[in-house]
Amino acid sequence: MRFSALTGLLLIILVLILTGAGAAVASAAPRAAVTDIRHWSNPSYTRIVINVSSRTGFSHRLLKKDPSINMEWRRLYVDIPGARLSSRSKKAIHINDGLLKAARAGQYDTDTVRVVLDIESIEDYKIFYLTDPYRIIIDVTGEKAPERKAAEPLRDSSGKEVPQIRQTPTVPVIKADPSLIQQLGLKVRKIVVDPGHGGKDPGAIGRGGLQEKDVTLKLGKMLRDKLAGDSGAEVVMTRDTDIFIPLEERTAIANSQEADLFVSIHVNSSLKRTSSGVETYILSISNNDEAKRVAARENATSTRSVSDLEFILNDLIKTAKTNDSARLATVVQDNMVLKLREKFDSIRSNGVKGAPFYVLVGTKMPAILVEVSFVSNPVEEKRLRDEKYLSEIVDGIAAGIMKYMNAPDEA
Repeated sequence: MRFSALTGLLLIILVLILTGAGAAVASAAPRAAVTDIRHWSNPSYTRIVINVSSRTGFSHRLLKKDPSINMEWRRLYVDIPGARLSSRSKKAIHINDGLLKAARAGQYDTDTVRVVLDIESIEDYKIFYLTDPYRIIIDVTGEKAPERKAAEPLRDSSGKEVPQIRQTPTVPVIKADPSLIQQLGLKVRKIVVDPGHGGKDPGAIGRGGLQEKDVTLKLGKMLRDKLAGDSGAEVVMTRDTDIFIPLEERTAIANSQEADLFVSIHVNSSLKRTSSGVETYILSISNNDEAKRVAARENATSTRSVSDLEFILNDLIKTAKTNDSARLATVVQDNMVLKLREKFDSIRSNGVKGAPFYVLVGTKMPAILVEVSFVSNPVEEKRLRDEKYLSEIVDGIAAGIMKYMNAPDEA
């Protein structure tokens, strides 16, 4: 009897110990890490990207100037609960473009990372997230503030000066003759061409081994040269080599360059080898399962994540140039199909569609994404290796852009 009672007591103690250990393990579960903060900026626009190791919530608040506490600028702060600041993450980023002074990150408390933006001039701001990997995007717009005397350098808690971080993206540019622009009275002065994928991201791959990133880069260069010669506009490329550029950076390049048009070039793919044709997209919420699938593939995410993005897009689409993008997409799609049908048989037009593409989120100008055939289709993969076929695609896209530019009161 004594033995049984002792055994029972030992079992109870063991259970309590194990339960306590389990609770300790649970309480010590790893928190999300804020690993990096990046920015792209001009005097009227700044995009801040906060990279987080796993999905988290966040809250934000815009504070007014308060001279009583020596707050010379307005401050926007973003709190990320359940997070820690990585030791590799920079604590401060100097911007000093007349719109934002700096971005600073710190461990606000044991469970919260706070990112603070010192803002000289602000008209509006948008905060949203993208997934795979998870990152929080802050877009701030405003007007350049009056010139000030050089500010004191940022210092950390120990008083040590924080090194400045400059992130001016290097983008290939072809400048048009200014006199030509003046003569033509062009409303579209700058076009950003975005060859999809690149570097570690090959995009879709055909059965014959053709990679989307190689086709889009070739098309991008051809379109750049065509537009530089025909449109009179300055042409900027997000990449002109085989490098990887995150989707949010491509958008930021277009915005910080103050582009008038944004054209992203991609190659489609499908599990059905018979799927074919060309199609053009604008940023929109879609009920079409096929459009969602295409967006998920180009976003390198799941269709579920695309559905989540649609929820936060409601507000962003209100400020997007949707009507202008739709007009641009229509003339580009029509002219691309027209040019291809002049030289090739069985060219299918899949029309203009809307879908939540990451690369189009937050664009400040008319923006489209063109899918120029299916690399998963054996016939179209072969055509995508043909210089003549690529040339017709480029001629079609360029003709559509020119038609949009020349349309009265619509550019």
